[in-house]
Amino acid sequence: MEGRGIMQSNSTDRQYLDLVKDILENGYYDQNRTGTATKKLCGKFFQFDLQKEFPILTTKQVFFNTAIKEIQWIYVQGSNNVVDLQKQNVKIWNEWMKEDGTIGKAYGYQARHWGGHIDQVQNLINTLKTNPQSRRMIVSLWNVADLPDMALEPCAFMTMWDVMGDTLNMTLIQRSGDMGLGIPFNMTQYAALQHMVAHTTGFKAGQFTHYIHNAHIYENHFEAMKKQLERTPFEPTAKIWLNPEVKDFNNFTPNDVKLLDYKYHPHISMEVSV
Repeated sequence: MEGRGIMQSNSTDRQYLDLVKDILENGYYDQNRTGTATKKLCGKFFQFDLQKEFPILTTKQVFFNTAIKEIQWIYVQGSNNVVDLQKQNVKIWNEWMKEDGTIGKAYGYQARHWGGHIDQVQNLINTLKTNPQSRRMIVSLWNVADLPDMALEPCAFMTMWDVMGDTLNMTLIQRSGDMGLGIPFNMTQYAALQHMVAHTTGFKAGQFTHYIHNAHIYENHFEAMKKQLERTPFEPTAKIWLNPEVKDFNNFTPNDVKLLDYKYHPHISMEVSV
């Protein structure tokens, strides 16, 4: 299989498990809108060099293909239609689906149809190609005017992009991070997004910074997270592969982004809090 293969050095599990341990030992315990209590810490972040590692956990299985389908649903398709995911056998948005089959004016709608007509993703790509030293390369899904029309306000809601030489860096801002279920998906899929954008704009994917404002563990996930902490991470072998034939970001499909040589411990089941 031809394409871009990026080898890793494993800091992913270390950074993730260090934060999980910190939350379990030092987190603030309280209730929240879901009715399931959490322990939380505020203002935490991960940082990865995507030329040295692809951030995906080895201490449990992360379903990479599902993560890619979701991130492409948002940023490539610009969709808010849950049926589009269901057709790909992805059910992670079923709990938030409204009667019209959508999640309202959330996620993909804001990425590519802000105000009904502004394509933030295409604007980003155009700027990277024409003015890569711009300090205004931001994609925001947090449209205050449309919040009442969203089934769920976006958790990972902003990306900021920066170019240094031939390298594209990105920062993800996340207001709320479910450490058990959401964060393993988010770190992996946004790293893949960074690779996809870099691949189609002539850059290498560089530094990925993932900031989490409210990093929390749900009470019904405590035992599962403790089990994960007992596992020894595998030496990283996984590489991301992008189809070299794809030149336009808008033409990416799930088959164009693959994970090779991924070694992992078994999946750990956890219940989603809605």
